[in-house]
Amino acid sequence: MSTLKTKILTPYGTVYDGDVTGIQMPGRVGSFEVRYNHAPIISILDVGKLTIRETGDSEALYAISGGYVEVNDNVVTVLAESAERKDKIDVQRAEEARKRAEQEIRTKKARDMNAEMALKRAINRIRVSEL
Repeated sequence: MSTLKTKILTPYGTVYDGDVTGIQMPGRVGSFEVRYNHAPIISILDVGKLTIRETGDSEALYAISGGYVEVNDNVVTVLAESAERKDKIDVQRAEEARKRAEQEIRTKKARDMNAEMALKRAINRIRVSEL
């Protein structure tokens, strides 16, 4: 089976480095999947679930907090603000972050984009941990 060389990088280091049969990502205008011989692209990623289809039937799920992806010559490089593998998500910490963000949004009269993004990231982490 044909594979893609895939790396997920964050400011904190390499989160994933391996060969995959496909990778589904949360694009800014919708989710999309990259498979072997995909056309070259550079795209903005949104907060959401990233699914890596490894050889065989196994999948690895990640909660990502936006970033960019480059696909070129069967090499996929994801530059994510953060990326947490499903089994590494601290659900209690994510719940606490969600509650803090909701409280901050309730107490502010004007829209607070930082609090709204924090809420979106926390909810995403919780959702991915439940899959």
